Amino acid sequence: QVQLVESGGGLVQAGETLRLSCAASGRTFSFYGMAWFRQVPGKEREFVAGISPSDTTRYGDPVKGRFTISRDNAKNTVDLQMNRLKTEDTAVYSCAARANIWIETRAEAYSYWGQGTQVTVSS
Repeated sequence: QVQLVESGGGLVQAGETLRLSCAASGRTFSFYGMAWFRQVPGKEREFVAGISPSDTTRYGDPVKGRFTISRDNAKNTVDLQMNRLKTEDTAVYSCAARANIWIETRAEAYSYWGQGTQVTVSS
């Protein structure tokens, strides 16, 4: 079992930065593929970024070049650094984990989810 708790959401203006953090429980965190998804009301969850146990990363097209995902296996955390935020980045951001080395962009591939944190970007 893995429990995930996100933090760091909030209200910022367009162009500003925000850093989200996801704290994971469990002694086997280093073996899990981790990802961030986001969701707005009425739409499906959207893949934002993923990181494998070996630190391979993958990003959704809308955030490439602006967001950076990283993990610290010693602290059981995965962070999402979000730069040059846009109003269209407004969403609930959730951390997800799967016991697999491959990065998946499909939400259904992930077994564990955090409760989500709201990110609001104003113009």
